[in-house]
Amino acid sequence: MAFAIIETGGKQYKIAEGDVFSVEKLKDHKDGDTVTFDKVLLIDDGKTTKIGTPYISGATVEVDLVETGKGKKLYIQKFKSKSRYKRRMGHRQAFSKVSVKKIK
Repeated sequence: MAFAIIETGGKQYKIAEGDVFSVEKLKDHKDGDTVTFDKVLLIDDGKTTKIGTPYISGATVEVDLVETGKGKKLYIQKFKSKSRYKRRMGHRQAFSKVSVKKIK
C-alpha cells in the first residue's frame, strides 16, 4: 500500500489514498474544493522510497475538502489562592476534514 508523509499547518501526517483525516483549517477554500499539498516529505509505493531534503520536488498530493468545522470545546481554569481569583475560559479549534484522492 502506497503512502506519503505531508506537512500542513505546522504538523506532519502519514496518509494513503482514500484516507479521511482532519488538519488545521485551510483558509480560502470551501467544502467540495480540490486542494493540492506540495510539501511532501516522503513517498513510499511498496517497492521504492523517496525521501526529500526537506521536500520532494515535483511531488504533490491532491485532496478533496469534505468538511470545515470546530472541534470539541476545551476548558482552561486559572486560580490563585487567598486572593479570590478564578477564571474559566473555553476554546474550540477550527479544523478541515479532507479526503485523499491521489498521491503523485
